[in-house]
Amino acid sequence: MSLDRIILSDFRNHRATRLEGTAQFNLLVGENGAGKTNVLEALSLLAPGRGLRRAALPEMAGQDSDGGFVVGADLASGAGEPVRLGTATTAAQPARRRVHVNGAEAPALRLAEWLSLGWLTPAMDRLFAESAGARRRFLDRLALALDPAHARYAARYEAALRERNRLLGDPPEPDPRWLDAIEAQLAEAGAALAGGRAALVGALSQALAALPEGPFARPALAYRAGGPLASDTLAAALASGRRRERAAGRTLTGPHRDELEVTLAGKGQPAAACSTGEQKAMLIAITLAHAALAGRERPQVLLLDEVAAHLDPLRRAALFARLREGSAQVWLTGTERAPFAEIAGEAAVWRVTAGMAERLG
Repeated sequence: MSLDRIILSDFRNHRATRLEGTAQFNLLVGENGAGKTNVLEALSLLAPGRGLRRAALPEMAGQDSDGGFVVGADLASGAGEPVRLGTATTAAQPARRRVHVNGAEAPALRLAEWLSLGWLTPAMDRLFAESAGARRRFLDRLALALDPAHARYAARYEAALRERNRLLGDPPEPDPRWLDAIEAQLAEAGAALAGGRAALVGALSQALAALPEGPFARPALAYRAGGPLASDTLAAALASGRRRERAAGRTLTGPHRDELEVTLAGKGQPAAACSTGEQKAMLIAITLAHAALAGRERPQVLLLDEVAAHLDPLRRAALFARLREGSAQVWLTGTERAPFAEIAGEAAVWRVTAGMAERLG
């Protein structure tokens, strides 16, 4: 199954773009600023969450639009009618995202039941040097692609965490019974959230261990929990830490303090201390391993923004070979076609110019 008959209406600089006749490899070429990444961002909105740029919804509407946008695509299979997936905002409610499946309004989480989306962008090159929060968001996005329920656990945990932090910061001593109730919710959602992250890292570690030594640097992953993993143990830790956390004004124990530790397996060197090339290679390895896992559960679409430009010919050929062996539909961007010569005969190609896409092959 793959995406086809894709439409972008008033999305970023795309006034009215239509892409059809897709293939396993789909290549968008054009100058910087032409709107290639905007297409990938639109596709990333066919999954729950904020998309590959994590931008606010009003920012995505075209400057000359009425304030809303539409993104739609057919999830096509070899047999039967395609599933029509769509997401949109309106001028009246530019910050509210609506989702439709076969014309019927649905919660955004329903998208994850039909399609698994993953991406790799140049902005992610800073992942290993950024805050632990960026790596937690990375983990959660990957976990969601394997288990759509993961987003509910994260939302419930964040809501309960905000409420507990509010109570801890109130001038009067909070009612212990109210804290008991909030902490029970926090512990239940936190245990499920941490369990999903731990399971993801375990599955990724197994998949990475099965990969060849080269040409991509192999990362070793470790999940460091920010608190007890069991619900009852986490609840007890929260209750016992009230006095200390009230003094701090915030909750100091739980999955919001989790960390993903990544090292270069061959050297045992922390990813943050590795070269830019090694970090990029480790990200590619993680992305490919995750795509293989996600593709077992539901149709997989992989968005790779400017990935070929930073690879030498050997690694580019290896990347295309690995993608060809997988089941994912792949979308790639580049400023020219030359780096993609390896897949020239099998890719659907569009030239993107000023928010317009012209089919080349």
